[in-house]
Amino acid sequence: MPSVKVVNGKQIVVDNLDPVERVSRFVLRPFEQMIQHQDLIAAILRRELRDRFKGSVAGWIWAVIAPLLAITVYTFAFTTNLQLPVAESGDGTRVTYSLFIFSGIIVFNFFSEMAFRAPMLLHEYTHFIKQTIFPSDMLAVISTLRATAYTLISIVVMLIFQLAITGSLPWTVLLMPLIFIPFMAFLIGMSWFLCAIGAFTRDAGYFMINVVPLFMFATPVFYPHTSLPAPFDFWIYANALTGYVEVMRDIVLLGKVPSLLVYGWTLLTSVVTFYFGYWFFDRYRNVIVDVI
Repeated sequence: MPSVKVVNGKQIVVDNLDPVERVSRFVLRPFEQMIQHQDLIAAILRRELRDRFKGSVAGWIWAVIAPLLAITVYTFAFTTNLQLPVAESGDGTRVTYSLFIFSGIIVFNFFSEMAFRAPMLLHEYTHFIKQTIFPSDMLAVISTLRATAYTLISIVVMLIFQLAITGSLPWTVLLMPLIFIPFMAFLIGMSWFLCAIGAFTRDAGYFMINVVPLFMFATPVFYPHTSLPAPFDFWIYANALTGYVEVMRDIVLLGKVPSLLVYGWTLLTSVVTFYFGYWFFDRYRNVIVDVI
């Protein structure tokens, strides 16, 4: 329990926790916050999802049409005309180029939506943050859950097309939560960091707008990482998205268990980004209210 000491006539709260207790409290704090504010998170998330297509006649149909059109075009262009299989599993299962590209684009679009929005996210809710006791750190969680809804629609469309093209789905599809949940943690942590930076300067938003599209070509969206010459086929994993893209393709398209080394790297990246982002946001939480 914290104690209070009087120094120069002022009361100072002293934290008596030992290092292990302090670390465990920090590790659990983000999840305790999510549980504490779960009703608020659900309410704002419902509003955001409802308002996404407000005023549209088709409504949520547009969330299905976009990935449906994309994968249809890829399938026509690359399967019908070019016949470019680019990957093969251990049992000889081949993957069409359209599904190969689309799986990478799903991962990248999930990332890019968060990267574009996060720097300006606190500015969207300035009124609530300044006028009420609003848990600003939960905005990154809400934004990620919002993007997750559209990403899941794209994944369902991909699985339907894969089933139509190949006639079956690999059992490893059941392992998708093992990569999807860590990826969400990675994006929440990234959003916390970008939210804090974006509160101090709007240049963060402009920077992401210019850099993220170029970042797509540094991610193996259109090519397998094995096509790169050494040592680039190894160093491309310095790009955190590479591991998520490769693991997604392994379990969804190739039907094989991912490399433990690659999967371990993605987990480490997720955990480090999640807690670093939370630490950075929490460090400047009180200042953010004054600068946005």
